[in-house]
Amino acid sequence: MADPAPPPPRPPWHVGIDVGGTFTDVVLIDAAGAVRSVKSPSRPDDPAAGVLEALARTAAEIGGDLGALLAHTALLVHGSTVATNTILEHTGARVGLLCTEGFRDALEIRRGIRKNPWDHRTPYPEVLVPRFLRLPVRERIDRHGAVHTPLDPASVAAALAEFGRERVEAVAICFLNGYLNPVHEAAAAAEVRAARPGLWVSVSSEIAPVAGEYERVSTTVIDAYVAPRLNAYLRDLARRLAELGLATPLLLVKNNGGTASVDEIGRTPAALTLSGPAAVVGALRHYAEALGRDDLISIEIGGTSCDVVLMSEGAVPVTDSLAIGGYDTLMPSVEVHTVGAGGGAIAGVDRAGVLFAGPRGAGARPGPAAYGQGGVDPTVTDAEIVLGRLRSGLYAGGVLALDADLAARAVRDKVAAPLGIPLDQAAAGIIQVAEQRMLHAVQTMSIQRGFDPRRFTLVAGGGAGGLHGVSVARALGCPAVYVPRLAGVLCALGMLHADVRHDYVRSHLAELATVDRAALEARFVALKDEARHALGRDGFAAAAMRFERALDLRYRNQQWDVRVALDGDGRFDADRVRAAFEDSYDRLYGHRQPESVVEIVKIRVTGMARPPVPPPALPAPSARAPVPREERRVWLDATNGWRTVPIHAGPALAPGHRIAGPLVVEERTTTILVGVGDTLVIDRAGNYLVHLGTGSAA
Repeated sequence: MADPAPPPPRPPWHVGIDVGGTFTDVVLIDAAGAVRSVKSPSRPDDPAAGVLEALARTAAEIGGDLGALLAHTALLVHGSTVATNTILEHTGARVGLLCTEGFRDALEIRRGIRKNPWDHRTPYPEVLVPRFLRLPVRERIDRHGAVHTPLDPASVAAALAEFGRERVEAVAICFLNGYLNPVHEAAAAAEVRAARPGLWVSVSSEIAPVAGEYERVSTTVIDAYVAPRLNAYLRDLARRLAELGLATPLLLVKNNGGTASVDEIGRTPAALTLSGPAAVVGALRHYAEALGRDDLISIEIGGTSCDVVLMSEGAVPVTDSLAIGGYDTLMPSVEVHTVGAGGGAIAGVDRAGVLFAGPRGAGARPGPAAYGQGGVDPTVTDAEIVLGRLRSGLYAGGVLALDADLAARAVRDKVAAPLGIPLDQAAAGIIQVAEQRMLHAVQTMSIQRGFDPRRFTLVAGGGAGGLHGVSVARALGCPAVYVPRLAGVLCALGMLHADVRHDYVRSHLAELATVDRAALEARFVALKDEARHALGRDGFAAAAMRFERALDLRYRNQQWDVRVALDGDGRFDADRVRAAFEDSYDRLYGHRQPESVVEIVKIRVTGMARPPVPPPALPAPSARAPVPREERRVWLDATNGWRTVPIHAGPALAPGHRIAGPLVVEERTTTILVGVGDTLVIDRAGNYLVHLGTGSAA
């Protein structure tokens, strides 16, 4: 029996759209809180066209055209991979760097140390600005922020002339100690803009006004590198959407998990390098309310990667240290750990006869062998089909068709035959290797940061999250797994529950116990004013704004610092701040230094406001016993092997249903595997909560 058609949506609606490596996901929430989701193949060759195609598909699904959809859209939020792909694919602008005389090589020397001291062979990625385009400028600001050597305009002019001959498309400006006193950077930027009005200019004191010479210059260069392509894409997309009928400003997801308008993003394009995965923060907050639990670990397993984010006591860590393709930035970013272990991760046998699965992926084209688009390499998805966990046929609303014969042929030819093992063992081996990569990713974000995963609920998102979540959670010791009904479009949904957010940070070196509190408060107030003005430009009234303060602290003479949030009212209590710092330090490093002096390194202010989104419409509970759609032979795990298990249609399950495993649930955007001894409960929000038993092997 076909699933009942949902009622037509009521405008106005709110739309989130997430461009992934394989699919572009759309979530639409209407005025009554009803949610629709659509998946459309991504267009890496033309991301804007892919966005419009996905929106057109969404419009067709609700019985209208694209113009009508956009005309009745009150909020449109977009997660873009353009900045990330520009860095990874080395397709950014030709950048020229203006630097202080004598510091031409800071970008290439980096920190002078290796992040992994045991790895002496792996080279750093190619420097984005070659040495002949890193040109010195005569000027100097000393370590106190005073002018030591005045800026020499002639050296700026000479560099600009050279940039013109070399057809430079963007200029990055980063002077020594420019974060303490931006006067020289501002003057140089003014000269560049006056001489070359069409040239993009990135200025370190505007983008990353904090200590750390290498990271600051790297961030400024990244900003200049991605700006021309990213801004052209965003402005073209915004223009095309407006011409098609969108009356509200397009919002973009930033690295920090918040959103901002196209105009705000245009000021600091580097803030978009983690757009997409960072949107899971909004989803975690949304589901924390539904669950009544705020200790969550999300694994978002899509076609290309597995992204891991941890929420502890309702807070998701934000870091300044973000590396994309080996390039470092200082932009405030959600802590996300990513591994190449998605459904499209390619498997095979290497020359040493060892089975691998990932990190290379099959992408949207040709995709897994089962897609029938010419792919011949087996993937994790193909292995799932061989093991009966996925079936042949149409998925994702008919966008995707899977062919079991093609999947079996790929696994047999590339894994089973080379290893001389049966087909099902080869497929099971692929799954085991992929899940080990996922497990290590979660351990990196939890155990290695001092968090015990046994107190967390694992939130399994992404199209493949429901297939692997129970196994990974069992290995971690998590008591339960939460699989949202919209798991396959988790980030697109999270975008609609994200704050518009602006982070401001400044260096402020002082002892915690003896800091000049009046001076500290004045700097906090100045940053809050910047945040307030930014939110005002986004259209929010003062009453809708929220602000948070934090300090970055360290023991004296240490290099790395720890962030501590101040009390909700922003009051400064040195003893309480020190206690919070030492608690965090002890969790991270396993000891305290009660006799050491604690120093303030940076101060932070975050301004936030949330666009109104209708509360979700709760599904009606059901007292009727759930009836499976069919039964199918499924390989569960190494202990239980093949079993004939019930296959449930997700739309037929409702709050109040409780089912003992093993079983499979087929949802619109994901498939859920529940093991022996586990219990599946449909919660009041209509999502899937799996209480883990002990009957399956990890």
